[in-house]
Amino acid sequence: MSGTGTGVGKTVVTAAVAALAMNDGQRVAVLKPAQTGVAPGEPGDLADVRRLAGDVTTCELRRYPDPLSPEAAARRSGLPEVTPADVAAAATRLHEDHDLVLVEGAGGLLVRFDSTGGTLADVAWALAAPVVVVAEAGLGTLNATALTAEVATRRGLDVLGVVIGAWPSNPDLAARCNAADLPVAAAAPLLGALPAGLAAVNGQEFLDEARKGLAPWLGGSFDPDLFARAAAATGT
Repeated sequence: MSGTGTGVGKTVVTAAVAALAMNDGQRVAVLKPAQTGVAPGEPGDLADVRRLAGDVTTCELRRYPDPLSPEAAARRSGLPEVTPADVAAAATRLHEDHDLVLVEGAGGLLVRFDSTGGTLADVAWALAAPVVVVAEAGLGTLNATALTAEVATRRGLDVLGVVIGAWPSNPDLAARCNAADLPVAAAAPLLGALPAGLAAVNGQEFLDEARKGLAPWLGGSFDPDLFARAAAATGT
């Protein structure tokens, strides 16, 4: 699971995919290679995943206190780096007794994990894993999404599709147009749009919204064509 940047809704999308898979009877694990900007003992992204999705297996490899890229945060803290090889090995171990292993990156696809330049793209390549791109809804998202998808494709990765991490309740003109334009920018299907504020709910309400907001590829019932038409009609 890669975002086009920070704060785009990766954790909520990860939790939504996990919740649907668990509801379908699958054994699910969520791996967070590096959590930054969180002190020891404080709840991080995986705590949110467990709160939203339920009893899912979670694994965090490294934690750094500074809100920076994993490489920079490791350098400043003096703590060990996490490498793509570490992440791939952990994902492989989790896959031994889980049906689905979701890897949530830090920031975008090319954010550096270590001083040799290892990134989430290297992890996906090592695991031969598809990439889901989580994007923003509004102005500027098309360029960021196109860049993410293009570099993934050039590196031989399979971009499964794009999910809008936080669809606003009152979308502006840019967001309404992006509902149709994002899959063009990504050269991949629109696999969902989760409502903004979804992190504030849990239990059955979260599961219901996840099902409505994610496409069948991810376990839900979202129809991208209906969504794009409804978005275009909003405000007309």
